[in-house]
Amino acid sequence: MSILRANGLAVHVEQLRPPEAAPGVPGGGPTAVLIHGLATDNLASWYLSMAHPLAAAGLRVIMYDLRGHGRSERPPAGYTLDHFVDDLAALLAVLDVTGPVHLLGNSFGGTIAFGYAARHPEQVAAIAAVESSPPTAAWFGRVAKRLDAAAAQLTDEHVLARISVERGERASRRARTAREVLVATSLTRDLPASRLPAEERIAAVRCPGLWVYGGSSAVVELAPDVERLLPHARIVTVPGQRHSILIDQPDTVRDIVLSWLRQDCGLHPGPAAAGRDGPDQPPSPVTLH
Repeated sequence: MSILRANGLAVHVEQLRPPEAAPGVPGGGPTAVLIHGLATDNLASWYLSMAHPLAAAGLRVIMYDLRGHGRSERPPAGYTLDHFVDDLAALLAVLDVTGPVHLLGNSFGGTIAFGYAARHPEQVAAIAAVESSPPTAAWFGRVAKRLDAAAAQLTDEHVLARISVERGERASRRARTAREVLVATSLTRDLPASRLPAEERIAAVRCPGLWVYGGSSAVVELAPDVERLLPHARIVTVPGQRHSILIDQPDTVRDIVLSWLRQDCGLHPGPAAAGRDGPDQPPSPVTLH
């Protein structure tokens, strides 16, 4: 575990390096930065799902807790999209990451990745987003409503007790962590006030893109917007899955992402990173757009 100073904050960072002797993996390979979502999330969702497969695929893997989350510092204010993008830019500078990076984002983490790409297109090799959207007004409206609802519910001890009984201790801990973030910071006020890039700037991001959705998640309703703004992007829908697909179906997400890295990004994962369907088989079951 490392605590680094970036953009004036103490940021919790974890890194994985590719195996030195991995077959077919040259030295000085690409870098993947994994960005988690808001409130209940932290870097563990990526560490437990995609971090090790990506390292085995030959990438340097960087994960970090967003401001206010996990083991990173929790300032009382400063939670607009620009703040999150500034944090990412500062962290990459501190870590001396100079080449184009592969950005992977879960939920709002994908929006941060895209916000960074809109500002620094030359620094982004590709974007993979799970249950996310570019920074559009429709998406920010949804996120703001969910955060407001969560803040209202999680301040009620009866709600927290019911979560513990119905969903277990792990879900209860996540709910209490979310309450701490939502109550102790200006996140719910700052995020709706974010400055958003114009649609023209969003459409100008031309790097390879992957957008993964759960077929039973409300977020999949935003897939047509992604298709309209980014017609070159690959959109994959996994039937029956919800917003928590990264946690619920890590093997499926792994297979989709590694297949995309091979087919669209020209990376060649070694045998240790191959999915259960093999290196030349499409992930299943999915719906491609």
